[in-house]
Amino acid sequence: MNFQEETNEAIALLQQLIAIPSFSGEEQKVADFLERFIEIKGYVASRFENNIWIQSPGFDSARPTILLNSHIDTVKPVSGWTHTAFLPTIENGKLFGLGSNDAGASVASLLQTFFYLTQKEQTYNLIFAASAEEEISGKNGMESLIRELPNIDFAIVGEPTGMDLAIAEKGLMVIDCSVTGIAGHAARNEGENAIYKALDAIEWFKTYEFPKKTNLLGPVKMTVTQINAGTQHNVIPDKCNFVVDVRSNEMYSNPEIIDIIHSSVNCHAEARSMRLSSTATPPEHPVVKRARELKRTLFGSPTLSDQALMPFPSVKIGPGDSARSHTADEYILLSEIENAIDLYVQLLDELKLE
Repeated sequence: MNFQEETNEAIALLQQLIAIPSFSGEEQKVADFLERFIEIKGYVASRFENNIWIQSPGFDSARPTILLNSHIDTVKPVSGWTHTAFLPTIENGKLFGLGSNDAGASVASLLQTFFYLTQKEQTYNLIFAASAEEEISGKNGMESLIRELPNIDFAIVGEPTGMDLAIAEKGLMVIDCSVTGIAGHAARNEGENAIYKALDAIEWFKTYEFPKKTNLLGPVKMTVTQINAGTQHNVIPDKCNFVVDVRSNEMYSNPEIIDIIHSSVNCHAEARSMRLSSTATPPEHPVVKRARELKRTLFGSPTLSDQALMPFPSVKIGPGDSARSHTADEYILLSEIENAIDLYVQLLDELKLE
């Protein structure tokens, strides 16, 4: 199918989005712009905080509902940019700019997909939602937006996957651990060294293997990423704090993992949050079946997205390459945007949610 007009509109929209700084928690200006853009197109835009969404005309609560979602926030630019992060620049078929790949191209492509699909009758309702605070998993993004939306049966989450389909995604839990010792003078054999006591716990996090593994997401992965102890060189430390990054697979909930940790490790361990869960959509789901028919690769994603906050089936698919995200001179290929719109439409047009 020829989607040149939709592609040109998506590229023009993406250029405008890039030109508006929209760091996580600071998305008001880009949300204002997108709200006006949608209304100029003749749709009614709804808004909560800096989240913008629209519903398909003739929305019928008796029909199933599909959510098209991507995020409008970006990280801050890293050092090393040779282009200007907020000046959209096209060179040799590449559109450079902060957020072009992650995830502005998905926002623009999904919005054009929404416009196209809602021009004719579908067996389902469509909602397009541009969410805030995805990069920081903030509470004013998808978590609050979901409470404002009608019941959702399925979601397409736009993130750079090369238009392959992530049908599972690892969850995240950050755990603060502490071990207590007894202070003393380092020159004398006194005190109880909290660092030495912590070594056993750190070794457990390094070597323990959760028995349930999957082909899509593999094992639960635990990594000690920070450690802090001691006040000066001649004082036995009486406290050692360390942080563990836990990436869960779909076989364990975050509460189950923290219970295993509590029963296995001799240290205080407290999760900062247990809200970012692993997700998985069954391979027999109609969207997944159609993706296979379209020869898309199915995979499990190790990186986090707003899927973690969705209490309904979802898949992650979008234009671009995850390796370009959060890098200097971030870019999207113009051809990737055209390909994305085409594949989104093929995936969803006249789809029947069984």
